Amino acid sequence: MYGGRTNQVWKVLGGSGDKVLKLYRATPRNPLFRNDPELEAQCLRALEPTGFVPRLRATGTHDTGHWVFYDHAPGSPWQEGSEGVAGLLRELHRLEVSVQAPDGCNGSRDLAEHAERILSVCTSDTRARLAQLRPKGHVPATTHTCLIHGDTVAGNILVAPTGITLIDWQCPAWGDPCEDIAMFLSPAMQRLYRGAPLSVTEEERFLAAYGHDETVARYRDLRPWYAWRMAAYCLWRIENGAADYAQTLELEIAAL
Repeated sequence: MYGGRTNQVWKVLGGSGDKVLKLYRATPRNPLFRNDPELEAQCLRALEPTGFVPRLRATGTHDTGHWVFYDHAPGSPWQEGSEGVAGLLRELHRLEVSVQAPDGCNGSRDLAEHAERILSVCTSDTRARLAQLRPKGHVPATTHTCLIHGDTVAGNILVAPTGITLIDWQCPAWGDPCEDIAMFLSPAMQRLYRGAPLSVTEEERFLAAYGHDETVARYRDLRPWYAWRMAAYCLWRIENGAADYAQTLELEIAAL
């Protein structure tokens, strides 16, 4: 079935409804996306009443790692209609839920340190090029933190006539809601999962539909920092054999 960039995923057919079995791979640690099965299980349990996550059925361990078993969500990966995604993320960011997630990046200092950690393990000549593109200025941390998904790419947003489902909750955090906004709007992630970056019109419709002026203004201030960190991540992926990230690196550099 669709998916499987990080973990192994199977669709299990059954008379009581199809299910999904996800087996977590013991891969080298990803510097941007955590891969925590316990956090995914926590989020699915806590968010089940919202209706925008799959229903968790079971979780456990296997000889080769952890697994989760949940209801198969109908629909296809998101392609168009950014306003619907904005509404979903705004709903998520308003929630008061109990999930023991780690703190996410908050403010330009955190984002700069994160990008620099990623660049520190890169070895190609492009590393120096990116270091020179470090954004200027300072955006302070926000006190408006909330549960964030952490990986709001088009492939994790399933659209069906009955609504939108947000899947793959293995890297949530308590952090700045701008993280989820930046991940969805990222030219690199849109190119990888949808085939093309969003147009300016699609981006502006998304930000208008999100409906929180303070957060949108903050995202605009932080956007260069998110682009710089994503460019560093794209370089790390290229150096680790992911050739499809070559074009995405240039997209994020252009966004700077």
